[in-house]
Amino acid sequence: MKSSLNSNYSSLRLNPARFAPAAAALVLLALASSARAQDSTPPALPSPLCDSLQIPDANSLTFHGYAIGVQIYRWNGTSWVFVAPSATLYADPGLHGQVAIHYAGPTWESKSGSKVVGMRLAACTPDTTAIPWLKLGAVSSRGPGVFDRVTFIQRVNTVGGKAPVTAGTTVGQLANVPYSAEYYFYSPTD
Repeated sequence: MKSSLNSNYSSLRLNPARFAPAAAALVLLALASSARAQDSTPPALPSPLCDSLQIPDANSLTFHGYAIGVQIYRWNGTSWVFVAPSATLYADPGLHGQVAIHYAGPTWESKSGSKVVGMRLAACTPDTTAIPWLKLGAVSSRGPGVFDRVTFIQRVNTVGGKAPVTAGTTVGQLANVPYSAEYYFYSPTD
């Protein structure tokens, strides 16, 4: 059963056909610079700028996904306010093998039904033209599946997703801004 928060934003879900050309360009740009030979390797973080995104030693990388989607913003009359993400996570940089969806919460839900809800702990901005890289702590996780027992999440290698620079035309107007990112999920080391 979906949470009421997710239900509130179900109408904001991504329509892939509408954003496919812009999103595809973002993904190709992001993945060209971030393809990894080993998905079991945590991301390289620019130091000291992103030292706050380091994951504690008692955790190990358990899943690495490639996301493409939108960051949703609402015009409040004076500025764009972040509402929620809406993205799909894939198993590889070529966007093969849909693994999960990402939506308000922030929540990640796998095709197998496992789910993790995170809370922002730290951020850094290696690229001022893109949304920040993040470290999130798991508020809750459940399985069975890839997100069972997740303790931390990192969002890195972001492209796009920043709020529009031009004012909205009406209060309540929504803007779906394409973005791509890599998400790394960590669980306790056994």
